[in-house]
Amino acid sequence: MKRIAILAGRDGWHARDLRRAAAELGHGAEVVDFRRLTAGVGAGRNALAGFDAVLVRTMPPGSLEQVVFRMDLLHRLQAEGVRVVNPPAAVEACVDKYLATARLAAAGLPVPATVVCQDAEAAMAAFAHLGRDVVVKPLFGSEGRGMLRLTDPELAWRTFHTLERLQAVLYLQQFVPHPGWDLRIVVLGGEVLAAMRRWAVDGWRTNVAQGGRAESASPGPGEADLARRAAAALGAVVAGVDLLPGPAGEWYVIEVNAVPGWRALAPTTGVDVAAALVRFLT
Repeated sequence: MKRIAILAGRDGWHARDLRRAAAELGHGAEVVDFRRLTAGVGAGRNALAGFDAVLVRTMPPGSLEQVVFRMDLLHRLQAEGVRVVNPPAAVEACVDKYLATARLAAAGLPVPATVVCQDAEAAMAAFAHLGRDVVVKPLFGSEGRGMLRLTDPELAWRTFHTLERLQAVLYLQQFVPHPGWDLRIVVLGGEVLAAMRRWAVDGWRTNVAQGGRAESASPGPGEADLARRAAAALGAVVAGVDLLPGPAGEWYVIEVNAVPGWRALAPTTGVDVAAALVRFLT
């Protein structure tokens, strides 16, 4: 029997599903609160000592020091031979939209035109350069929260100045006209595990957490290859890769999520994602 640590902030739905799958497969899975982690150097034991594998399910909010310490601990566990999924370097890359997009582009993968800046003046110049139709996203964020589509210069000016006052990084992507849906493809160990088509509720935002509708999908060889290459470019062992079809039939890699959820994906596709993860970890 293997012991799996589920790093999370609480015992939520995904943690319960993982514990269910682990028990059915003859293993043990325990939820460990990221905020309670400790580490010893020359004295004491690490909080994750004794586990055979660690599955990162979330990164709770914290100070810069707290987040850096948590990532340092994951790096040390990996160096000591503990299997950590996703690897800490992949978590760091995927959570940072600028770094993720830059690495995807460097790997030759298609991404929307993107400008990242720190002040409203530069953001207004980028807004004009990107055709006055942009999606503004939090640099750190998921599930479509905090995204805005801006087409009006006055609203853009107000938005950018507000974000500048909040000391936020301004991440702007050129809006890609699409048919109202995208593909979420889950990659595990370099292979496509499951996929769903997500229909937008408001004409452009497809996230199921924001009200989007999901249906099972079978990606073609091209889309599957894009998803595998995107996960590999960021070093993600398990990844939720979002692909958006463009107006001319081209595809764009929009995001690679290193902590993908499957609450909608599993019932939509019939794939037991939790069981697949447990098998992969053990």
